Order: sequence, then structure tokens, then C-alpha cells
Amino acid sequence: MKPLRVMLADDHTLVRAGLRSLVEQMQDVDVVAEASNGREVLSLVPTHRPDIVLMDITMPGMNGFDAARHLKKDFPEVRIIILSMHASEEYVLQALRAGASGYLLKDSATLELALALQAVRRGETYLSPPISRQVVESYLQRVGEGGQPLSLLTGRQREILQLIAEGSSTKDIARKLGLSVKTVETHRAQLMERLGIRDVAGLVRFAIRHGLVSPER
Repeated sequence: MKPLRVMLADDHTLVRAGLRSLVEQMQDVDVVAEASNGREVLSLVPTHRPDIVLMDITMPGMNGFDAARHLKKDFPEVRIIILSMHASEEYVLQALRAGASGYLLKDSATLELALALQAVRRGETYLSPPISRQVVESYLQRVGEGGQPLSLLTGRQREILQLIAEGSSTKDIARKLGLSVKTVETHRAQLMERLGIRDVAGLVRFAIRHGLVSPER
């Protein structure tokens, strides 16, 4: 069996170093690339062609959920394992809807990382043991597809929401995304309307609550 090709994506250098050390001790598993944010993941995948991306959720510029959505659209053969500190149903549901094949808590044992990689390699879905499949299914039944606030937004609106929450001005967002200022303003007005939020502070709180940015950013 050929070695499993793994990419690591986390905005903390020491976290990536620790993950690399763990992964490289595993038999027939190679770390082929590292990324510090979602956009970097998307730029590196065509060159390095990983089998699996181990990806954090909260990263600057583009979070793990949106990066996963882009990956599943453009590189459907690449499987994704989300790494997270959060065990709540909402985070797990977002990851699965984004196309992730696994959801691994960051305080998991080393053995669990190996189990997750091999399970996802076989085409299975892997959830950390504390995350009960029954809990996820009951949450899906309770809220339904329309009950997830982020599902109301387009991919572009989610990108703009994250950049707003990270403190980027309208001009900065337009430059980063290659859009006109007027287009960014239109997207911002639409996402505010869809979410029922009337100011930037409210958008920031929403983004933090749904894992797009961390409170300390």
C-alpha cells in the first residue's frame, strides 16, 4: 500500500509541529505540506495532492469550514478531517455539511489520530468518541437544514463575514477578494438582512459564536 499523503492546516506553528511529529511516527504516512489558513490550503493542494487534509476550524482569511467546502467542490477526491476544541453538535454538523469525513477533538489521544486517518482512508466517517452519532442525528432532526444560520449565507457572504469580523475595512475586503467596494457593500447589506443583524458589532459576535473567528482575534 502506498504511503498516505497528509497535509496539515493550522494557524499555530507549534500545533503544526506537534502534529507533524505525531504523524511522521506513523507507518506509511507522509506529511506532504503545511498551511496556516484556508486559502493556503487551496493553493497548495494542486501541487502536493494530499489524500487527507487535517484542518483546524478557526484560521485567518478563510476558516476550515469554508476551505472544506471549496475543497469538496474542486478536489472531491481529497478527504478532510476537521481538528477542533469544540465538541458541540453545531460545530460537528457544520463540518459534516462542509464535506468533512472526520471530526477529531484536539485533546484526543495519539492513537485516535491514527484511527481517524485510517478510517477516513477507507472511506468511512470518523467522529471522536465523545461525539455521539446519535446526538448529531437528533440535532439534524431538531433544526433541519434551514435551522442552521450559516446555511442562509452564500460562500462569498461567509468569506466577507469572516473578514469583517477580523477587522478588515470594506476597501481591504474588496482588494483581498478582487471585488469592487460597491459589491462588497452589497454583500454586507444582504448578509445583515439575512441574519437580522443591524451593525458590525453584531456580525462580529455572530462570527465568533459560529466558529468563524476566535474571540481573541
